[in-house]
Amino acid sequence: MVVRKTAIFYLIFGAAALQAQSLKSPDGKFEMNFQLKNGVPFYNLNYQGRPVVEDSKLGIRIFRDGELQFGSEIENKDNKATNLDGNFVKTDEKRDTRNETWNPVLGEKKSYVNHYNELAVTLNQASTDRHIVLKFRLFNDGLGFRYEFPEQENLNYFIIREEDSEIDLPWDAKTWWITGDYDSQEYQPQTTMLSEIPAKWATSFDGNASQTPVKNAVQTPLMLKKEGREPLYINIAEAAVINYPVSNLEVDAANFKFKTHLTPDAQGAKGYIQTPAVSPWRTIIVSPKAEEVLASKMIFNLNEPTHYADTSWIKPVKYMGVWWEMIIGKSQWAYSTAKNVHIGKTDFTKLTPNGNHAANNEKVKSYIDFAAKHGFDALLVEGWNIGWEDWFGHSKEFVFDFITPYPDFNLKMLNDYAHSKGIRLMMHHETSGSATNYERWLKPAFELMNRYGYNSLKTGYVGHIIPRGEHHYSQWTVNHYYRVAEEAAKHKIMVNSHESMRPSGQSRTYPNWIAAEAARGTEFEAFGGNNPEHQTILPFTRWMGGPMDYTPGIFQTKLDYYFPGDKRFVKTTLAKQLALYVVMYSPLQMAADLPENYARHLDAFQFIKDVALDWDDTKILAAEPGDFIHTARKTKGKDEWFVGGITDENARNFTVDFSFLPKGKTYEATVYADGDDADYISNPQSYKIYKKTVTSRSQLPMKLARSGGYAISLKPLKK
Repeated sequence: MVVRKTAIFYLIFGAAALQAQSLKSPDGKFEMNFQLKNGVPFYNLNYQGRPVVEDSKLGIRIFRDGELQFGSEIENKDNKATNLDGNFVKTDEKRDTRNETWNPVLGEKKSYVNHYNELAVTLNQASTDRHIVLKFRLFNDGLGFRYEFPEQENLNYFIIREEDSEIDLPWDAKTWWITGDYDSQEYQPQTTMLSEIPAKWATSFDGNASQTPVKNAVQTPLMLKKEGREPLYINIAEAAVINYPVSNLEVDAANFKFKTHLTPDAQGAKGYIQTPAVSPWRTIIVSPKAEEVLASKMIFNLNEPTHYADTSWIKPVKYMGVWWEMIIGKSQWAYSTAKNVHIGKTDFTKLTPNGNHAANNEKVKSYIDFAAKHGFDALLVEGWNIGWEDWFGHSKEFVFDFITPYPDFNLKMLNDYAHSKGIRLMMHHETSGSATNYERWLKPAFELMNRYGYNSLKTGYVGHIIPRGEHHYSQWTVNHYYRVAEEAAKHKIMVNSHESMRPSGQSRTYPNWIAAEAARGTEFEAFGGNNPEHQTILPFTRWMGGPMDYTPGIFQTKLDYYFPGDKRFVKTTLAKQLALYVVMYSPLQMAADLPENYARHLDAFQFIKDVALDWDDTKILAAEPGDFIHTARKTKGKDEWFVGGITDENARNFTVDFSFLPKGKTYEATVYADGDDADYISNPQSYKIYKKTVTSRSQLPMKLARSGGYAISLKPLKK
């Protein structure tokens, strides 16, 4: 373990530190210090007296007036009259504290505690008479800070060249990361030391429909661990990314340092800011226990409460879908083999069907029957609308109109049939990356959904973003995702976005944006695979900012079942697929496999039918990123609990301690476990189901196969 600078830092800057503004967390374990050094803002963070972040610089670089529009490449790092990164004096300091609880519309607990101490420092640039506010909030689980730009005569409108927020660690750290990118998070996670990231970066990614890797940069949420006798777990992320681009982190491996790198547009601008405005919060969660990192709700606390007056229509959704059969290649989204399709001009009734279109009336009705029989809320149908014949790989602005079905998909009949069975159809809007076209169709598309009783929607953004030159995570496109959520709320529609920006806790403010993909999900099991450790890392990274539509529940894991000789397989046991419904929180959960595969394992399928989606309480029983996670959750409004545990490529033993149960009560536990001979490669469908009577004093040994798991449902026994 290499230690840098710490002693020298305190020796040289000890006197200057006396001038620093100090802020402590409510429990006193954290201390943040802010100071100006020759007019440049710096902060540091200590945990229980130990440095976690050494002096780290803050600042914003901006374009000079007229510079961007003339395409100038002149760098202005030293132009202190332009940039907001130096020549400051402190003119004001305000402190605040808050201790409150709030109830998420959908969440892992019935209520979240929002307890912090706050320091807001006003800085003035004497040479320009411009001022900004640096706001710091220190919680019992870490630090959040952001830039605030008050309305003022000399800082009315500006364009960001780059945000230079730094996080300077005092030591090397084990790091779980994916490569930085402006357009995709669909990468296999890497596990290296921080200092090894540049050497690994070039081989850390594979191809995708839209990718713009950022060299020697990583994405957030980023998970790190200081190893040794006194380990510390650190999670670096961002909260409340609104009217601002998504950020990456540039890696200075030699100095164990990260610096913010914002997603640009085609001109190289990182953000167009009209004051008053604020940046997202930069967040640093720290704990000696991995379980406490997973339990943190700091990112959500840093988002604003919802402005929706009525949220009663926002409900959890358990759904099936006409989807996996297209993913694995059994059927197609497109209706015909036609090319050069022109929406509005082509008569699809005159096209020759390809004979393999999945979203046809009879097939959809059979899915409806199965989903309704087993108590699901909704059925997703992809490929229902015209346009799929000729869009992928082209930069076409007008591909879909989102209101016209294929000839073999009867909108009214199928919705009436679904409603008669007690479920709803879930709408699918693949935009082909053309956000401009989608915005033109939003209102009529949502009115169509209202007319036929749809209340939930899956959007997709496969391909390069249009307007051309924008990225999936640039400021314009970020604002687009919020425009979709806001328009959907007017129509009482819940949104599940795919290929969108990663969540940053905004489900507190926009609770109808109930889930997103924004990571490498189950579909990649058919495209090339996810490693067995993948699901043990995602909750520490992608999941920190909000729920993911991971689409678990694959029972038929080997694809040679459909296509003899096919080498593809889902790297998991069947029992692990059940456990994912507990370990990977989402109020939107899909049973992603084909109905016939569930019909062959109805005893195991029962867990998917029973497991809740919304929770009164959550307990992280044990966790280590990249190795294992064990989680217990209490159903919202019911005295029922569910437990799930997963492991990586290593078989493990774990003893479930039921001390989280209320004392004096007895529960019947239905256990879904790996079979004695289970293995994700040789015998993935080996499982066993048994019942046990348990109390808060019970312990239950579990044996997890390689890439295996277990799931337990707990229901109270009447005395």
